[in-house]
Amino acid sequence: MIKRVTYVLLGVVMAACSSIDCPVESSVATLYEVRSSDGKELTLSDTMTVSMTRANGTDTVFNKGIGISSFSLPISYKHPEDVLVFHFDKTTSESELHETDTVWIKKDDYPHFESVDCTASFFHTITDVRYTRNYIDSIVINNPKVTYDSQTVHFYLYPKSSN
Repeated sequence: MIKRVTYVLLGVVMAACSSIDCPVESSVATLYEVRSSDGKELTLSDTMTVSMTRANGTDTVFNKGIGISSFSLPISYKHPEDVLVFHFDKTTSESELHETDTVWIKKDDYPHFESVDCTASFFHTITDVRYTRNYIDSIVINNPKVTYDSQTVHFYLYPKSSN
């Protein structure tokens, strides 16, 4: 009986020592919020598609939608600069609008370690953003630190006022 209790206690202690609370939300992504020129939240009426070229040369679409006021995009793990392509489409009875902007995001990547039991991840510090200005008027870095926090707005995107 004592042997059995000893084994049970030993099992409980070993399980307690290896029990690590890994983050439930372990994706690292940037959050964009669309703003009007007066700084208020804005909802785009145009269709917006965002894509990125992967290291192997293939494109991947991350986000496509209408009525977007905020959106989240993944960030690469080990590239010093991400290149995103924003494509905007608007079709009305009077006209068609097709605008494309390219956005370059420079960042520093650093490994984030929770435990050997948890998935490896990288956090980032955004150091610069450049963009073409066909549809987009400006993009402002609000918070340069990119972590697991999915509620922090990293960028404010301001479309041109004519859009």
